[in-house]
Amino acid sequence: MIYLSAFSFPDADREFDFRLTVKRTCYDSVYPFHVLSAKGLGTVEFEPITMFYGGNGSGKTTALNVIGETLGLQRDTLYNRSNFFEDYTRLCRYETRMPIPDTSRVIVSDDVFDFMLDVRAINGGIDRRREELFREYQENKYDRDFRLKSIDDYEHLKQIVQARSKTQSRYVRLNLKNNVRERSNGESAYGFFTDKIGEGGLYLLDEPENSLSPEKQVKLAQFIEDSTRFYDCQFVIATHSPFLLALRGARVYDLDADPAAIRKWTELPNVRAYYEFFKANAAAFE
Repeated sequence: MIYLSAFSFPDADREFDFRLTVKRTCYDSVYPFHVLSAKGLGTVEFEPITMFYGGNGSGKTTALNVIGETLGLQRDTLYNRSNFFEDYTRLCRYETRMPIPDTSRVIVSDDVFDFMLDVRAINGGIDRRREELFREYQENKYDRDFRLKSIDDYEHLKQIVQARSKTQSRYVRLNLKNNVRERSNGESAYGFFTDKIGEGGLYLLDEPENSLSPEKQVKLAQFIEDSTRFYDCQFVIATHSPFLLALRGARVYDLDADPAAIRKWTELPNVRAYYEFFKANAAAFE
């Protein structure tokens, strides 16, 4: 499925024309001006899966943020906006093949890290409550002095009856929710993506590999392929992961090239480095 078919970033001439209309200011930076034009990234044409590849500072995250902001996609984590960001997005142009669904969103690695930190905080509170319940169980089970004197004592009576009729583990389970953390960090991160990515949407993913092991990256790649083939999703992904760059049918824009260019994933320097390393050590796998 293709919702977003093309997106045009302003070239150096349009950026220069805009700068001529702006009075000199005290701002040291006019970001995101001059970032993508310096890469020669003009009009991007999209497939069901489109990749922005490049190292740190290549502009791939900037491109993703500009697209997300111009389209008004929802997102959870704030990003590096400058005073000129809105001026820049007004110079952008895009074409759609179909209306972009409301479920569309930007998902960045910080979203995943924040989610896992929240889970840890929740689990920390649950763990502390579990320890309290262990002590409470022992006190209630062997409380021989309790007497029901008023209706205010009824809840305590229920706890005593429950403690005397249940094992400690059963008592704790009845009075405490299970930990949110039932999976490893990698599983939790993978689950975050599968929960956020629904049917029929345009999803912009910024370096999703940051929170995933190679095994989970392969699993996410399969999920993305299935989502485009069977669930009418479109993806634009900023990444340097070979496991994601190898997605079937993906169009890859190399932002490390001068100028930026479409390349096969097997031609990318980062992927070639992995290939040469494993090729040189092939005997160790025999």
